[in-house]
This record gives sequence, structure tokens and C-alpha cells, in this order.
Amino acid sequence: VIGQPAKSKRPKEPGENKTKPVNKTVKPKTPKMKERESADSSLKSQSILTQVMDKGHFQKLAATLSLSAGQSIELRCKGSNVTWNYPSYLDTFKDSRLSIKQLDRYSQLVLANATAADTGEYSCWLQLCSGNKCRKDETKTGSTYIFFTDKEELFVPSPSYFEIVYLNPDKPAVIPCRVTTPSAKVTLHREFPAEEIETDGTDIIYDAKKGFVYQHPTSDHKGIVYCKAESQGAPQISIKYHLLYVEVPKGPPSTTIAASSSRAGLSDSVNVVCTVLGEPDVDVNFTWLYPGQESERPVIIQNFWRLINRGIGHTTRISKSVLLVEDFEATDAGKYICIARNLQGETTVVTKVEL
Repeated sequence: VIGQPAKSKRPKEPGENKTKPVNKTVKPKTPKMKERESADSSLKSQSILTQVMDKGHFQKLAATLSLSAGQSIELRCKGSNVTWNYPSYLDTFKDSRLSIKQLDRYSQLVLANATAADTGEYSCWLQLCSGNKCRKDETKTGSTYIFFTDKEELFVPSPSYFEIVYLNPDKPAVIPCRVTTPSAKVTLHREFPAEEIETDGTDIIYDAKKGFVYQHPTSDHKGIVYCKAESQGAPQISIKYHLLYVEVPKGPPSTTIAASSSRAGLSDSVNVVCTVLGEPDVDVNFTWLYPGQESERPVIIQNFWRLINRGIGHTTRISKSVLLVEDFEATDAGKYICIARNLQGETTVVTKVEL
């Protein structure tokens, strides 16, 4: 088939048949070499992370690994500039059981006397740096999820006895009752009315590494729930999760400003309040500009927030910043400007107080 186009263009030259078979064998080999290269690079990506076994042996890590609580583990990641990721609470509590050392050719992570709470993802990657800027080398990474099994702790311990989970209509919600034993049977239950919530594998799924996932949260899912796990013994109950339904438009803060009075007399006290309504889990930062600022006029600024219910089952966060001027003076008259910022942007609002 390859030689047919040549026939229509010109007659064969002497010795041309000798080169045709070469073309036929070389062309199919090219993609095979590429496939082999991509397979090799995939293997390299997996082999960057290894577990140190007894007597100096090394073992490549699978996607998941099960170890008993009380054991120690040593992981190595090949490379001279390695970054690690591991359960965040180990940083929060600055746990001395965890140590990381960067050596010439590899980085070493050692976790001593592991507990059920250490269950989670452990990953590493190489950093590519140019000057002060560094980025992740996507071709050289390694990751494994380690279950530290404990019969007394089927659920990964939580720092609190009660957690809030926000149900946002445009993204999945996770009830993070993770287990330490991947084979444990886990069910989801509503506190009131007392009933088991069906996990259909489509709208609600269970992932041992995450917990129960609501793929499409609605206001019908709100309420207090808990998880139950069973594995060769008495069932255990997780902490409780309060599911709050949220329906607030994303974007820069929705901000208003109001003064206790638009006109003040000398020695009066004046409040200027900046208010933002937004998503429950989105922080808002406030900045003020006011007339007496350059002369360092003393004012009192207080920031606070709380959750409120708006409509049927809708939860919103109301954030406020209050600027208090005591003993109002002539220098305090003028524009009061509040700048509210969140991850999506900022909003500036202004009000005026006259003498």
C-alpha cells in the first residue's frame, strides 16, 4: 500500500525495492518508541516515592497502603529539591514524631509510632526553581494513601466533637468521616428523624479516603448526621456533622455602609458600620479610610461575623466592621470609606458624616 502512490508518479528505479521494506519497518516503530518512552516516564513518576523496608530494602508504593497503628514508617523521595504533603494536623500540632530531611539525592520522611489520626495521603514532588520562583515538576511526583488501622479507632479522630459542613448547590459536599480500616462497612445516618440515609452510589457515594460525598447538594439534605462503622466487633459512631445549606452568589463582597448619624455635634459618639453578606466559609477582610487618619486621630475598630438563616434552610455569613469615633471633633467630619475584600475581589463603599 505504501508503494502505490509512487507507481502513479514515476517508474521504479533500480534498487528501489530494497529501500521500500526498510521504510515499512521503520515507520511503525516510531510510535512504539514513543509509547515505550511514555511508559518509562510513567514508571519514573511512580518510582520517585519508595518505602524503606527492613535490612535496607526498598518497596515501590501502591495507591493505598495499610499499616497497623503503633508502627513507624520511613518514606524516601528521589531528588535534590523535594516538597512533601501529609496530613495537615501534623503541622498544626508540630508533632515531634514527624521528621523530614533533605539529603543529596533524596528526601526522607520518618513518622514514628503512627496513630489512627495519621491516616491520610502522603505525597511528594520535585521543585523546579529559577531564581526565587519555583514550580512543581508534574512528571516527577509520588503519592500514596496510608491507612493506620486501629480496632479501637475505626474513624480517623477529629479535633472536635461537632463539625459544620456547608452544602453549596454548585459543588459536591463531603462529610469527612474517614475510616482507618478500608474494609470497614460504613453507613450514614440522620439524627432527626432517626434513620439511615441511603447511599445510592450516584447522588451520594462513599469513599474511604474522603467520607460520604453529596454530588448535588440541595436544601433537603440539611440537618445533623453521623456515620456508623463496623469491622469485626462492636459498631462505632463518628462525631456529628451539622449540614447547612448555602445559596449566596459568588463574587466580590456584597457590601453596605451606614453611619449612626449623618450629622454629629461636638463631643458626640458616632458609629460607622460596614456590613457584608456572603458565603459561610469565605473570610472577609476590612480596611478603613477616614478623615482623621493622617492626624492619627484615635478610633476604635471591631470586626466580627456570625451565621444567619435567610429563607427556608439558607445559611449566610454576615460580617461586620464597626468604626467608633468618640468625642467627635471638626477633623472627624468628612468621608468614611470601607474596603471589603474576599478571594473574588473587593468592594468599596462610602458614607459622609458632617458636623
